[in-house]
Amino acid sequence: MVTVRRVQRKSAVLSPSSLACLSKILTVNLTMGCAHGCLYCYTRGYRAYPGEGKVDLFENTLEKLQSELRRKRHKPDAVYFSPASDLFQPVPDVLDMAYDVLQYLLTRDIGIAFLTKGTIPEKHMSLMLEHPDIVRAQMGLITTNDELLQVFEPHAAPVAVRLEQTRRLTSRGIKAQLRIDPILPAVTDDARTLDELCRAAVACGVRQLAASALFLRPAPMRRLAEAAKTSLHVAQCLAQFKSPRRLAIHAERSTVMALAVTEREAIFQRLEGIAAQYGLRVKRCACKNPDIATGTCSIAGEPQRKSAAAQTGLFDQPMER
Repeated sequence: MVTVRRVQRKSAVLSPSSLACLSKILTVNLTMGCAHGCLYCYTRGYRAYPGEGKVDLFENTLEKLQSELRRKRHKPDAVYFSPASDLFQPVPDVLDMAYDVLQYLLTRDIGIAFLTKGTIPEKHMSLMLEHPDIVRAQMGLITTNDELLQVFEPHAAPVAVRLEQTRRLTSRGIKAQLRIDPILPAVTDDARTLDELCRAAVACGVRQLAASALFLRPAPMRRLAEAAKTSLHVAQCLAQFKSPRRLAIHAERSTVMALAVTEREAIFQRLEGIAAQYGLRVKRCACKNPDIATGTCSIAGEPQRKSAAAQTGLFDQPMER
């Protein structure tokens, strides 16, 4: 059961991100807190995090977004959903707002990029399929085992739903990737799990994967420790962090507890070797693995449009008067 609190957003809707992979695109969060309840979610450590089982919905998002865009001399090519929550949470009020915001942006030729582990309602899916050239998607999936997903992502969409959504997106010309993030040590980093994910990706028309190994901050570590009391899988995963190394990452410019570089490198090489057999390209998330990755994991897609402003990294174009 999730408690939703409707609150007024005081800060700007369109926000820059400190994530290197999102440095050239503005981001939007409809909520603080997420109803999916993923055990490993690092946003638990944010000061504005509302608490377990709680979601703060910024009810004035669309109004403020419209106002911000009216004042802009240039409109953005695209915006990204969402660095601190999921656009498609199983909460009617959140989904209603998501549709209104998506419709407003897409009908004004402003593209959208998103990462989700949720169920996309048919109305939202149909809207995006009407604008394939300006939609970019990443579908998060860490395993094809539904029982395991229920443990680590208790309120997110089942495997079959995520894969079918991905297939629909790619079949209609939308560039979609599978995002294996986080790879859970001792739980989902084995060759069989990675092979199943690669096979599923190809079957959905995906040609590129993004990936990152699990890292932990104090808040999600406490949540995992609680869950480990009743789940062997969680306990096995958490046991791998008994002697972690502190790693400075580009994600939110902070330090985290990570596996040793040799362990993470072995995981990535295992995935990359399997992916190559399926003709898949793997992009490591450099934000979360700066010591063994470079470039971008394309979390916000790779827009085809390149306006003059985009060449300077602004990713925007003149607003219509």
